[in-house]
Amino acid sequence: MNVFWDEWLRQKGVVRNANGQAPLASHLKQIAALENGSVLAPLDNFALIRVEGEDAAAFLQGQLSNDIREVTTERAQYSTYSTAKGRMLASFLIWLRDGAYYLMVSADIAETVAKRLTMFVLRSKVKVVLDREWSLLGVSGIAIEQALHKHFPGAAGAEEMRVAFQSEGILLALPSGGYLLAERDGGGIGKDLAQMEGLEAALPEAWAWKDIQAGIAWVTQATQEQFVPQMANMELIGAVNFKKGCYPGQEIVARSQYLGKMKRRMFKVSFDAALPVGAKLYSPQLPDQSIGMLASECRVGENAYLGLAVAQSQTWEAGIFADEGHTIALRRLELPYPIESVTE
Repeated sequence: MNVFWDEWLRQKGVVRNANGQAPLASHLKQIAALENGSVLAPLDNFALIRVEGEDAAAFLQGQLSNDIREVTTERAQYSTYSTAKGRMLASFLIWLRDGAYYLMVSADIAETVAKRLTMFVLRSKVKVVLDREWSLLGVSGIAIEQALHKHFPGAAGAEEMRVAFQSEGILLALPSGGYLLAERDGGGIGKDLAQMEGLEAALPEAWAWKDIQAGIAWVTQATQEQFVPQMANMELIGAVNFKKGCYPGQEIVARSQYLGKMKRRMFKVSFDAALPVGAKLYSPQLPDQSIGMLASECRVGENAYLGLAVAQSQTWEAGIFADEGHTIALRRLELPYPIESVTE
């Protein structure tokens, strides 16, 4: 993490224990602030891949699931990157600045994904690099939104996925209701915000609550090659374009879309025990086999957790559990977008 933000978190009393987690009381305070206050969260769990060059747009158009031509200096997009079998290797949030595309990706897979993309550059005039010169900050709340107006006039209340630029960074309105601030290290926007009275600090583990509420699951090392994009509702958050043409896994993704409803879909869930992302799921309806996987999670109470789970839709009636003994039950909650019409 950037040294400034590491020290700022310590000054705000936000620390991690030996297991890399915040103490429960601190974590729950962060969740409460995300619900009702103004929060700044240094997101060191994400990294940026920069793709630039004369052929950058054409290159990405042939690699990713979304139509890169729809990314402009004013509008960002979600997208995915898959194997030839249609299984996701990564998911991205993408924006365009100074002729370069910036792909925000889970930090634990950023280096391998950048290397894989580089393998397919061949003779194209494209440069793919892991750009470590940026701080990524999640910000939310009415007070901080008003403070952002000083740096990004007119940004308050911006339509989701809209991007505002200035010399030191970008501000992107997220579907979760907050903003992503991407700032070059040493910039002054974040430091200015950090001085706000009443501003709460949060860790990425708490900020994950916002993505769960928005129904957005990021591909991480634990979930690489586990899901076709539609299993994780990627087309429902605008991360897949079915008219753009070929890319790795496109035939599988298209077939999954047009041959009927998906058997596996992603659901928002609650449960009562700590589970790792990537935990397998089970149902009495289909004994002796896994029927899905936990795609994201966030603790919200003493024995209370929220998450996003990919599972076979038909097994909800019999119950979905996080253990083969069927003792850790998952409870289905409402997503912010409908899935009934696309679920078998």
